[in-house]
Amino acid sequence: MTSPSPRPAIAIAGGGIAGLAAAFFLRDRGLDVTVLEGSPRLGGKLAVSPIAGVAVDEGAEALLARRPEGTDLIETLGLDGQLRTPGTTASRIWTRGGLYPLPKRQFMGVPADVDELGATGILSPDGAARARDDLRLPPTPRDGDVSVAGYVGARFGPELVDRLVDPLLGGVYAGRSDELSFEATLGDLARASRQHRSLAEAAASLLPAPAAAAAGGPAPARPVFTTLAGGLGTLPAAVAAASGATVRTSAMTRELARIHGGWRLTIGPTRAPERLDADAVILAVPARPASRLLSGLAGAGPASASAALAEFRYASMAIVTLAYRAGAFPGPPEGSGYLVPAVDGHAVKAVTFSTVKWPHLRPEGEDLVIVRCSVGRLGEEALLQRDDRELAGLAAADLAAATGVRGAPAEIRVTRWGGGLPQYTVGHRDRVSRIRAGVATQPGLAVCGAAYDGVGIPACIASARLAADQVLAYLETRDALAVGQ
Repeated sequence: MTSPSPRPAIAIAGGGIAGLAAAFFLRDRGLDVTVLEGSPRLGGKLAVSPIAGVAVDEGAEALLARRPEGTDLIETLGLDGQLRTPGTTASRIWTRGGLYPLPKRQFMGVPADVDELGATGILSPDGAARARDDLRLPPTPRDGDVSVAGYVGARFGPELVDRLVDPLLGGVYAGRSDELSFEATLGDLARASRQHRSLAEAAASLLPAPAAAAAGGPAPARPVFTTLAGGLGTLPAAVAAASGATVRTSAMTRELARIHGGWRLTIGPTRAPERLDADAVILAVPARPASRLLSGLAGAGPASASAALAEFRYASMAIVTLAYRAGAFPGPPEGSGYLVPAVDGHAVKAVTFSTVKWPHLRPEGEDLVIVRCSVGRLGEEALLQRDDRELAGLAAADLAAATGVRGAPAEIRVTRWGGGLPQYTVGHRDRVSRIRAGVATQPGLAVCGAAYDGVGIPACIASARLAADQVLAYLETRDALAVGQ
């Protein structure tokens, strides 16, 4: 087999954090790596820009620090000195006409202590009483994957799902718990639930013991969340630079084909297509583009993977960022923000008081409060069709109703993420297994990104590491066979 270039060439379709991380993991391997990004900029759902003179993320604004892939990459890049921790992560729920504190002992809204849950006031008296049934109900049978709402609702009742679990999952997936997979979105809890009769007991098994917390037990090595001083939107450029890869923007990958010795990608506009040959390819694009690229390949494997990828649905959303003078609020905003149940019918699904959650964003000597409002859930495309001014007005009105803030914001910014979040619906893990099995039939091909093992930054980086390792293993095997011939 001959190589298309003097050194093995790797093409990565997609310049989001997964594609860039894959390029980084291939550095220093004697490879020619090219990242092809279809849009005019790198970074995918990571972007940062100023509002009221402060650099604030437009997309993801925090990464899970207890999962090490993100912070490890940041440390390897030499950016660990820029890591910042939250001033507070205490959040609330805006429902039933008030702001109520989240239970401290809960796992993605599933309570570990039903007495504490009842004391929060989030649920009605009837809803709180129904939630207590979990402690005495027999085990709920589960044969294969089920929806979050189906399983959690069977244990605690629908009101807890609507007012607590759904808002927390909606903040991650912009989806609905009656469609989301219990196994894929709450995997640790799903596994623990098989060892406990009560789901509250299963949730408690995943949390520190309350006695240890009350006694001031050892603090965790890392906080739950972290970010970068200049915003997580600065990470893609740093990863790209450190990877040493050739990075091209406005270079959409339109076709993928097998050729003797490797792969051929067709990129660029249809009126002036360009061909790029490579020994191996990593697809770090969303599910639908990946499905389209695989559909052009012969064989049952690519056909199966393409069909599974085509099953994905994506939710669109927008981030409305509002800058206020502190005096506009009746008092200092409490906590890091609040979540809003879909059942209450508000446009905004989540609010973050950015300058409270991240004290480093607060300009010295200025009384500025920056608020991020997340708008849009699966199926709410009509809401997102409103223009920026109207969408910002809806967000500001919801904020005023919840907090009592007065007057118009001093500055607004609306960032739209069309089709931004893959939905991990029931059967997700089987779907991903079919995709990976089909892709594995094609030597020198791998996939990575938010569609597979998690939508967060660390999960995307982990999938990039897996894809890079698969490509390296293929090249090593190919070269070993060539030497033996």
